[in-house]
Amino acid sequence: MARESITVTTEDGVTLVQIDHPPANAMDPALLSDALAVLDRVRVDDPGAVVLTGSGRFFSGGADLRVVPSLPPAEQAEMARGINALFAGWYELPRPVVTAVNGHAVAGGLILALCGDVRIGAASGQYGLTEVRVGIPYPSVALAVVAHELTPSATRRLALTAALVDSATALDLGVFDEVVDDEQVLPRGLEVARELAALPPRTYALTKQRLRGGVGDVRERAFGGSERAAWATEEAGQFAEEYLDRPR
Repeated sequence: MARESITVTTEDGVTLVQIDHPPANAMDPALLSDALAVLDRVRVDDPGAVVLTGSGRFFSGGADLRVVPSLPPAEQAEMARGINALFAGWYELPRPVVTAVNGHAVAGGLILALCGDVRIGAASGQYGLTEVRVGIPYPSVALAVVAHELTPSATRRLALTAALVDSATALDLGVFDEVVDDEQVLPRGLEVARELAALPPRTYALTKQRLRGGVGDVRERAFGGSERAAWATEEAGQFAEEYLDRPR
């Protein structure tokens, strides 16, 4: 039997979605397929609230740089569409979403974290939007989420420098609402989710829809056929390899 890369459990109306895809919970075609299936399941189940978290030292390392740059162009384009669907789906989910960012969140992993209505960060993690550093342009919805959730100055700093920052800096930049000790991230996330689940659900859904309506326009354009992956470029392969091989 294949090992589950994402586990889903529900207790007291709160659904916990945990990515468990070592070593870095990075996105490859198989994990993306599983993630989209889980999102569909959550939509059907319609829980009181959802907590998204990772496992080990990572929330998510974003796209798997050892896999994605070597995919054929058609598969890269399919991944770009899938990533747009994943971010749009979590960002626009009518129910409360808490991201319990248990460890490092890099590139698409940080964008997934930004999809939370409330975001709890781990004190020891490193965080950054590193797409430019590895030569992988942002899918449309990914960049729209960043622009909606962060101030222009924070977006500029994180997206254009592609630097990693510590948890205190991430909190100052508005990436997180709270930063807690690593072992408290998930308990705090579940606590917040239970509080949000008690709010009037229809009013919550309508308020969230009105706050985030602009991302829907980006999503429609992305899924209308204009979105193409740029991961097949020479830059993507070259810079991703250099990034992976650098001294740690």
